[in-house]
Amino acid sequence: MDERVGYSTENCSIARTLQLVGERWTLLILREAFYGNRRFEQFQQRTGVARNLLATRLATLVEHGILDRQSYQEAGQRARQEYRLTTKGKELYPILVALLDWGDRHVADPEGPAVLLHHRDCGAPVHADLRCDAGHEHLAARDVSPTPGPGARLAAAQ
Repeated sequence: MDERVGYSTENCSIARTLQLVGERWTLLILREAFYGNRRFEQFQQRTGVARNLLATRLATLVEHGILDRQSYQEAGQRARQEYRLTTKGKELYPILVALLDWGDRHVADPEGPAVLLHHRDCGAPVHADLRCDAGHEHLAARDVSPTPGPGARLAAAQ
C-alpha cells in the first residue's frame, strides 16, 4: 500500500523539476551543454530551436542557477555571452544519461544508438543505475518504497 495516500502532491519534487527542465528544448540545450557546447550559436545549430525560444530557455536556466552566463570576446569581435553548467546544473547529468539509456533500448534506430557513453579512464560503457545508501545496486521500481518525507502535507479533504 502506498503510504503517501492522503498526502498532497502539490509540492512534488518531480513536478517542480519538470516545470523547470521538462520541456523538450531545455533538455536538448542541457544535452549540448554536457557535450561541451557553451555558445548561443552552438546551441541553436545543434538543437534547431528557434532563436527566441532558445534565448528564453537559456534565461530560465540562468535564473534558476543551472547555467551561468559569462562574457567572452574574440579578437576584433563584440563581447558575447557563453553559458556554463553550474554545480547544480551538473547534477542533472544522471537524468540525461537515464533518458539516453531508455531511448537506446526502446527508440534507437535499427542500426543502434547514435551516441555511446564511455568512462574516460577505462573505456567501459556508462549507464544510469539506481542504488541505495547501503550499497545495494541495480534497484528497480519494485525494490523501492515511497514514504512521506519531512515536507509531506496532508491532502485537502475531498
